[in-house]
Amino acid sequence: MSSTMIFVNLPVKNLDATKVFWSKLGYGFNAQFTDENCAAMPITDSIVAMFLTEARFKDFTHKAIADTSTTTSVLLCLSAESRAAVDEIVDSAVGAGATEPRAAQDYGTMYGRAFDDLDGHTWEIMWMDPAMVQA
Repeated sequence: MSSTMIFVNLPVKNLDATKVFWSKLGYGFNAQFTDENCAAMPITDSIVAMFLTEARFKDFTHKAIADTSTTTSVLLCLSAESRAAVDEIVDSAVGAGATEPRAAQDYGTMYGRAFDDLDGHTWEIMWMDPAMVQA
């Protein structure tokens, strides 16, 4: 069976600002699939965030683009290696211009925080105790 990849396509208002924001969080971009209308940001070998200018995003849908300042269209959740990594990622995002929409959620064996990026897309960063996952 071949490995399935996921490409998460997100509309953005300012592609250059988006690239600067994610670069501050330590991510890079695949130059082969990045131009003035789109930026491909590998998250893992099988997950890629595709940031598209709103004009380019409209080429792929007949629906209106959600106003993420008032509407949630999707919640994106990334795992982190530790509680400290959750804090580091979210603190870096806030330092780069994101907002934190809610307090941390601490369930003992699970810990998470979230941030809204420059375009209002909500990214949740979650750590789970490996012993809980294996059980």
